[in-house]
Amino acid sequence: MDYISTRGKVEKCGFIDAFLMGLANDGGLVIPSEIPNISEQKLKEWQELSYQDLMLEIFSYYTNDEIPYEDLKKLVYDSYSTFRDEAVTPLKQINDSLYVLELFQGPTFAFKDVALQFMGNLYSYVATKRNEIINILGATSGDTGAAAIQGVRGKEGIRICILHPHQKVSKVQELQMTTVQDENVLNLSVKGNFDDCQQSIKELFADVDFKHKYHLRAINSINFVRILSQTVYYFYAYFQIAKAKPVGKVNFSVPTGNFGNIFSGYLAKQMGLPIGKLILATNENNILERFVKEGMYKPGEFYSTYSPSMDIQIASNFERYLYYLNDQNPDKVSELMNRFRAEGQLEIGPELLGKVALDFEAQGVKGADCLEIIDKYYKQSGYLFDPHTACGVKAYETCSGEQETCVVFATAHPAKFNEAIALIDIEQPFPTEIQQLFDKPQVQTVIENDKQVLVSELERFFG
Repeated sequence: MDYISTRGKVEKCGFIDAFLMGLANDGGLVIPSEIPNISEQKLKEWQELSYQDLMLEIFSYYTNDEIPYEDLKKLVYDSYSTFRDEAVTPLKQINDSLYVLELFQGPTFAFKDVALQFMGNLYSYVATKRNEIINILGATSGDTGAAAIQGVRGKEGIRICILHPHQKVSKVQELQMTTVQDENVLNLSVKGNFDDCQQSIKELFADVDFKHKYHLRAINSINFVRILSQTVYYFYAYFQIAKAKPVGKVNFSVPTGNFGNIFSGYLAKQMGLPIGKLILATNENNILERFVKEGMYKPGEFYSTYSPSMDIQIASNFERYLYYLNDQNPDKVSELMNRFRAEGQLEIGPELLGKVALDFEAQGVKGADCLEIIDKYYKQSGYLFDPHTACGVKAYETCSGEQETCVVFATAHPAKFNEAIALIDIEQPFPTEIQQLFDKPQVQTVIENDKQVLVSELERFFG
């Protein structure tokens, strides 16, 4: 398996080099040169595997044996030993057609742990084996930062700097990042929104000289290994249902802002997993809904919402889907992305919009509807959704048929977003790990949304 760029101007490379590259050196995103097809027989065999062994099977198609099997097995098992449920991502049935996949059983109570616990260990492994310097640079809308920091804090040979939008994440999200005291961690609170943070990150990774000088590595979903890690729980969820009842295709409703989590589902579907609909759930920052329904990709007004991890206008992983939508034509992708950079929008015609409809449905969810869903299901079933998951449930109600089985991703524990939960007079107990955060001192540096200010901070920290 070789790895290439969506823009076609990077030489093919192997798995570890693709992992270390993060953003491709031509400004594109790293993808596999081909997507392996998993046979029906192999899918049946995988149904009985543990989460960890399933991950090993899926990764075997992508790693080119660059990591010895026993080393990879240790990385995988170590990564999920910190999860609170032995199933890693347990599946809960809510009603006859609705299942919830709990992706928040990791150390920071969010779905990002599933990929980032593994990636942190993989970075440590590579640093040791190759005697590499690892300086991780990432941006977060809330959950990625905490999970990434937790994955690498205190590890020798690795430093991490995370940018988050100042006062635009939940209090728990902020505390999970800024109460970490380890010397290899730097939190930068940027006076702007997530898109500002992410744009700065992409510009710095696109500056190849700067990237190489400071040995920058990516932890965001621009890194393909994170996308690949997330495909595992699509397979795992499907298998849990298939073992319990006869099932054909299963729909997945995925809260998403950066298009990474749902692109992992697209990858799983292309590999042969019987996915029916991939339902893209978002909030008032609904650029992705407009694209799916109208073919127009254009940032609109930015809104701060009850689901801040989806308060994103420019989706970093969108380019990967454009590549496959345009028949894997890197020149066309480059043309489209250049047009987007110049004009601030791009539009596809009816033919391609028809192809999009074969892959996705989408639903934007208003704040009031989000709270209504939380209240409704809590009263009906006693199950408490966080606001992001509630967006996914509303999208399920809108887009998934009555006779269709649907899995909604529970992307975070509700305690991380108590500001929203409290608005509907629901009192929830906080897990001990979260409650303890409120008594810890915070360490963060607040900076202006200015590239040169950012560069100065990075040169000081990574230099």
